[in-house]
Amino acid sequence: MELLAAAFSAACAVDHDSSASESDAREPAAGHLPGSESSSTPGNGTTPEECPALADSPTTLTEALQMIHPFPADSWRNLIEQIGLLYQEYRDKSTLQEIETRRQQDAEIQDNEEGSPAPEDAPEEEEEEEEELASPPERKALPQICLLSNPHSRFNLWQDLPEIRSSGILEILQPEEVRLQEAMFELITSEASYYKSLSLLVSHFMENERLKKILHPSEAHILFSNVLDVMAVSERFLLELEHRMEENIVISDVCDIVYHYAANDFSVYITYVSNQTYQERTYKQLLQEKAAFRELIAQLELDPKCKGLPFSSFLILPFQRITRLKLLVQNILKRAEERSERECTALDAHKELEMVVKACNEGVRKMSRTEQMISIQKKMEFKIKSVPIISHSRWLLKQGELQQMSGPKTSRTLRTKKLFREIYLFLFNDLLVICRQIPGDKYQVFDSASRGLVRVEELEDQGQTLANVFILRLLENSDDREATYMLKASSQSEMKRWMTSLAPNRRTKFVSFTSRLLDCPQVQCVHPYVAQQPDELTLELADILIILEKTEDGWIFGERLHDQERGWFPSSTTEEILNPKIRSQNLKECFRVHKMDDPQRSQNKDRRKLGSRNRQ
Repeated sequence: MELLAAAFSAACAVDHDSSASESDAREPAAGHLPGSESSSTPGNGTTPEECPALADSPTTLTEALQMIHPFPADSWRNLIEQIGLLYQEYRDKSTLQEIETRRQQDAEIQDNEEGSPAPEDAPEEEEEEEEELASPPERKALPQICLLSNPHSRFNLWQDLPEIRSSGILEILQPEEVRLQEAMFELITSEASYYKSLSLLVSHFMENERLKKILHPSEAHILFSNVLDVMAVSERFLLELEHRMEENIVISDVCDIVYHYAANDFSVYITYVSNQTYQERTYKQLLQEKAAFRELIAQLELDPKCKGLPFSSFLILPFQRITRLKLLVQNILKRAEERSERECTALDAHKELEMVVKACNEGVRKMSRTEQMISIQKKMEFKIKSVPIISHSRWLLKQGELQQMSGPKTSRTLRTKKLFREIYLFLFNDLLVICRQIPGDKYQVFDSASRGLVRVEELEDQGQTLANVFILRLLENSDDREATYMLKASSQSEMKRWMTSLAPNRRTKFVSFTSRLLDCPQVQCVHPYVAQQPDELTLELADILIILEKTEDGWIFGERLHDQERGWFPSSTTEEILNPKIRSQNLKECFRVHKMDDPQRSQNKDRRKLGSRNRQ
């Protein structure tokens, strides 16, 4: 967080010079009042005398809310029923739209930077006219979140709802409020899509009579876990969101409801996701060992209800939803007014969701780590004093083969084939174990050291023979002495990955945000990637990451902005964000989402009772 704080301060300075020109060039949205020339809300310098259209209009959102009629319950139910997308389809469309929006923003700024500058002696009025002509059409100023576009539903956005169009509210609300409404509307409609997919998992697969006869009760329990509890929570959650929507067509807030459920009900997600390791293994075994199961699942997947989606995509729905829900709340938080009550509820909801997601991840890791540590312990034979491997607080970070240099570094030894000897490293979060592989898939341990007493050093370029070689230094090894190893990796990326894992505090190329902010690269994920090794990072579409290290053979060590997770991933799965203003904005939004509690927020929280608010 100290790193992000430094970046945020510098990002604010970068944006300060360009913010005024951007706001002047911004095209009024559909929510803009006739005759106004900026997006200022009433009370921010614009008076009824200066703008007669504001004389009879509400000056605050609260007054606007009081003027609007509730959303008809029948209309809202019809809208929910019209949602034709399964959650998997919604999620893909939403993330792809996010990627495309960033690409367009990147392209627009690049085009602007490459264009010729206006003459210095040109009149200011002429410049303003050119900016207005170059501005996009009025409709594009509103958020284009094509979430649920499908042939059966005409209403993709909150602002497209007939009740919204006919109410006249778009002539009252400012563009930022419209964007916030869209963000909250997305959370509600996506929950409806998610519930629809969960219902299909239960009714079409879990409750299939033929499948019940094929599966043993224990197999069915592992396969479907507590999905009924998850669906019941989703149903209650969606019902409360629907009631909030029915209270008023202008949504007052949804994050207070999210907070209540995250704090009290979303533990069902932890139970379900923690079972993921056993669920995946059982599913693979059933496909391999039970032909009847394999044939029936293939038959059920062909049903038009599934829209070509595999059974496995339904099983991972809860994990996908709880992580996506956190991102949806982040989206609301970015659009909420700073130091407002809605910002406070969004921060509280995000904090609770973050705890749930972390518990889910820990549940998965705990199950897999325990089995992995038992397996490693069985394969080790100690040539030195035995070191207990299994511990509740220990887990594997990286393992693999390296080449150890043997003999003096002379021209004669450099020409021999026996210069390097194979060794095998197991790196845990608190321990390094150095072995040699022996017959029978066993490993003979000949040295070890506490991870905190490990140092690494990269050799300068010394020719092809010593390419990808680094020095591993144990300040205190198993014999209580200092030991040094010269190790060779198979590639540059493998060397960098070992050095990063062995000494995580080693300075990386782009680590100094304060001195290199403008040059600090960012990428967005355009192809999902599943981590293959413990030091790798699983990427989802539209993830934004900061590059901390980059190799010439196509690997990146980066930090994901929305959760600060670090790891390696192929550069081919991402594309660089070239626009420095967008990179700066990404850092500012990240800092805002993860900022620490301040006194004002604490006071607001004390005055608030989340989930049980009284409304007129």
